[in-house]
Amino acid sequence: MNEPDHAAHGARNRLATGVRAAVVPGRDDPAVTLLPGTLALRVPILAILLAMTIGFTAGSIAIAIVDYHVRPGLAWPLGVLQAAPLIFAARWPLAAWRVAAAGLLLTVVARHGTGFMPWPVTAILALIVILFFVGVGADRQTTVGVGTVTIAGVLLPAVAFGMPGWFGMILAGIAALALTFGDAVGGRHSAVEELRRREEQHREDLARQAVLEERARIARELHDVVAHHMSVIAMQAEAAPYKIPDLPDAAKQTFGVVRDAAREALTETRRVVGLLRSADEGAERAPQPGLDRLDDLVAGARRSGLSVASVVVGMPRPLHAGVDLSAYRIVQESLSNASRYAPGAQVQIEIKYGADALRVSVTDDGPRSTPAESQGGGHGLVGMRERVTMLDGRFEAGPREGSGWSVVAELPYGDPD
Repeated sequence: MNEPDHAAHGARNRLATGVRAAVVPGRDDPAVTLLPGTLALRVPILAILLAMTIGFTAGSIAIAIVDYHVRPGLAWPLGVLQAAPLIFAARWPLAAWRVAAAGLLLTVVARHGTGFMPWPVTAILALIVILFFVGVGADRQTTVGVGTVTIAGVLLPAVAFGMPGWFGMILAGIAALALTFGDAVGGRHSAVEELRRREEQHREDLARQAVLEERARIARELHDVVAHHMSVIAMQAEAAPYKIPDLPDAAKQTFGVVRDAAREALTETRRVVGLLRSADEGAERAPQPGLDRLDDLVAGARRSGLSVASVVVGMPRPLHAGVDLSAYRIVQESLSNASRYAPGAQVQIEIKYGADALRVSVTDDGPRSTPAESQGGGHGLVGMRERVTMLDGRFEAGPREGSGWSVVAELPYGDPD
C-alpha cells in the first residue's frame, strides 16, 4: 500500500471511529461542565440557556401547528425532541445532539417533504447552539463524526424529501461553522487547562527538588560531623597503645581493629560526601558550626540592619551534634529571611533548654521599610522543616498576629555526645 492510500485508509478509519462515537452512546461520552466556574457568570448563562430552551421549544411547537398545520399531538413531541435538549447540552452535549438529531429526522419523515423545509427555524437555531457545545466538549474526531452524521443523516434526507439542495448546503455550512467555532473555543480552553496543569506540576517539581536539595545539604553536613568523629576515634585508637603502659597484646589488637574500622568508615564517609557535593562545591574544611557561634550570627544580622536580641533560657547542656547544627542553621536561616523580607525589623531569638528538647524561637515585628523584590526566593522553610523532621521534632512557622513572622522549632536532645 503506497503512502497516499495509507493516508486515505487512516482518514477513513478515523472518520468511522468518529461517526461511531457520535451515534453510539458509551463510556467515552464527555460529561463536562462547559460553563464558567464562577457563580456570578454561571447563573446568568444558565438563565439565558433556560430562556432559549423555553423559547425555541415553544416556537418549534407553535410554528409546526400554526404554519405547517401539524397536528398538536405530533407537534408537541417533535418540538420537545428538537429544541428541549438544549437545556442539558452544556453538561451532556453528545446526548443533547442525539436527541435533537432524532427529532429533526423524525420531523422529516412525518412531514413527507411538504413546505420549503421540514423544520421550524427555532429548531435549527437550537441545533446550532447544541452543535457549538458539541464542538467545545467533544474531541475533534467525535466532532467530525457529529458533523458527518448531521449532514448525511439529517440534512440529506430532508433534501431527498424535497428541500432545496442549495438551502441544504447553507444549513450544512452553518452546522460545520458552529462545530468549528466550538472546537476552537474548546481547544483554547483545553490549552489553558493544560498550561495550568503543567504550571502546577512545575511548582510541585520545584518543591520536590527543593526538598531533595535540602536533604542533600543536611546529609553533607551530618556526614562532615560523622567524619570528624571517626577521625577522632581513629587517632585515639592509634595513640592508645602509646598512652597506656603495659597494654596487653589482646587490647592492642582490639585497638588496631578499632583504628582500621574507623579509617575504613572514614574513607567511605568521605567518598559519600564527595558524591553528595555538587561539581562546583569544594570540600568543607572548617568544622560544622553550632550554638557556640550564636553571637557571630547575631553580629552579622545587626550589620545587615536588623535589631537583634538573643536570650538563653535554662541550663545549657551538651547537645548531640545534629541537634546543635540544626539549631544553628534554623537561627541562621530565620535571620536571613528576616533580613530579606523584614528589613529593619526587631528580631528576638530565644534558645530554651527544656527537660527533653531544645526550643528555638525566632520572631520579628515586621519590616520597617519596603522589602526588596524577591528574585525567586529560596527554600529556607523547607530546609528548616526537613532538619526538624529528621530529629523527630516539631516545627511551626507563620505570620504573627498584627505583623511580623515567627519560627519555632523543638528539637529532642537524643543521646548527647
